Amino acid sequence: MDLNKAMIIGNVTRDPETRSTANGQPVSSFSIATNLTWTDQSGQKQQKAEFHNIVAWRKLAEICGQYLKKGSKVYIEGRLQTSDWTGQDGNKRYKTEIVADNMIMLDSKGATTNNNSYAQNNQDSEPVIQQEEENNDDEEIKVENIPF
Repeated sequence: MDLNKAMIIGNVTRDPETRSTANGQPVSSFSIATNLTWTDQSGQKQQKAEFHNIVAWRKLAEICGQYLKKGSKVYIEGRLQTSDWTGQDGNKRYKTEIVADNMIMLDSKGATTNNNSYAQNNQDSEPVIQQEEENNDDEEIKVENIPF
């Protein structure tokens, strides 16, 4: 059994760029930053950001292009995909992206579709929309507080 699943929550770093392929399939690409915060041995608070490239296809691409903006808090679920090519200098290059299957907008900065889930079914170009329960608790969950 194999599993290729990525789930991230972060902030959109740039407005999604939506375009169409030669055969008319919409595709949207954007980046999300996830932040890690910890306290080092000297008691200083440290932060590190990771940047993730996201690609969405079909109806989900249209939804991302329409509703996501730079700074939006979003949940993305999908699969990892790595492509490679040879650069002009002759060196092999790699790019890893998350191909989105599901997107949930987590902030309500004027968004009328706040807290909706948009899932892309690979066999159907229509998204599945699910209502999520509203969670007003923005505190970070710490590993030490998990009871198992």
